[in-house]
Amino acid sequence: MMGPLMTVTGSHNAWPVGVTMMLAALAAPAAACPFCGVVGESLAARRDRSDIVAVGEPTTDVRRDAVGLPVQSFVVRQVLRGADAGAATDADIVARVSGAIGGLAVLFRSAEEWTAIPAEEPLIAHVVAAPAVEDPAARRLAWFARRLEHPDPVIAEDAFTEFGLADFAAVREAAPALDTAPLRDWLVDPAIDPRRRGFYGLAVGLTAAAAREAADRAAAVAALVAAIDAPADDFRAGFDGLLGGLLVAEGPAGLDAIASRGLLDPDARPGDQRHVLAALRFAWEYLGDVLPRVHVARATARLLAAPAVAADAAVDLARYEWWEGIDDVEALWDRLGGDDPLVRRAVAGYLAACPLPAGRAALERLRERDPDRVAEALAAARGPGNR
Repeated sequence: MMGPLMTVTGSHNAWPVGVTMMLAALAAPAAACPFCGVVGESLAARRDRSDIVAVGEPTTDVRRDAVGLPVQSFVVRQVLRGADAGAATDADIVARVSGAIGGLAVLFRSAEEWTAIPAEEPLIAHVVAAPAVEDPAARRLAWFARRLEHPDPVIAEDAFTEFGLADFAAVREAAPALDTAPLRDWLVDPAIDPRRRGFYGLAVGLTAAAAREAADRAAAVAALVAAIDAPADDFRAGFDGLLGGLLVAEGPAGLDAIASRGLLDPDARPGDQRHVLAALRFAWEYLGDVLPRVHVARATARLLAAPAVAADAAVDLARYEWWEGIDDVEALWDRLGGDDPLVRRAVAGYLAACPLPAGRAALERLRERDPDRVAEALAAARGPGNR
């Protein structure tokens, strides 16, 4: 979870409420592990919210219930957690399933409803032994770190899910438990689920930052750089995480390395520019101790010249309260805003949020030239209900 945002140029507590609401509407803050994509509920969380957890065997084939969802009948063979008269060993239950289960299953009962997942002995043991969700987060992650890319794909997915749901502070604290060598290999292993590569890039950066030996740090950074430089098409799964990992490991030097590869240039590939912007947002939220926010804001301002991400960069600069880009943001209105309402919204929102006279003057110039579209853009920037 995020801490409160800090400003680069100072606090402006006298801003009108409408401006504050506009900034909130312009950009949403990063969530836990911004490089992990959408993850579901972990098995430990599912276990801990269930009043009964058991092991069962199917007694029927899968079928559809009254609302068309797949269900299957099971006989309870062992109760792992909780018990009552209706869940004694050998009891028959009906559970919702995602598909037909042919062997052992872990059964969960919550809110009077049973669900089941297929499970061999290693997964059953994993469900039993996983630390409770109320345990200290970093200690829990240290346990799951040893199960990343486990031979059982469900265990591997569950370990990744735990890291994907965790606060960055907890992931950073758990970094010493991560095994650097396999992490480096996973960055370039084509067999690895591409959804995980971004997190593994971040994890390699964390192990570099935590390394006690210079050689280990250098090896981790070299692995990140090699993965960043690897040939790829415009869609590079996890590229934002690789860049974020480099920023974690190297701070300003990592940002210089990103810039030296042309990734902040206007003619960089649009997909790469979006990844860079995501890495910069992450750095702003979480890396103030290793990468001064002034560097992040200046790098973001360079992306105002990139058509694919100019609007997003302007939104981010408004949220960062970085007002050195007033002229460049104003110029976007004519350069890119003619056919793009998102650009116009970003420009109007930035200038309206700016507390400086230069920002107000720029907004008035746009109003004089294009009053209707400026009014429309400001209404869109404020969001529904904040007209």
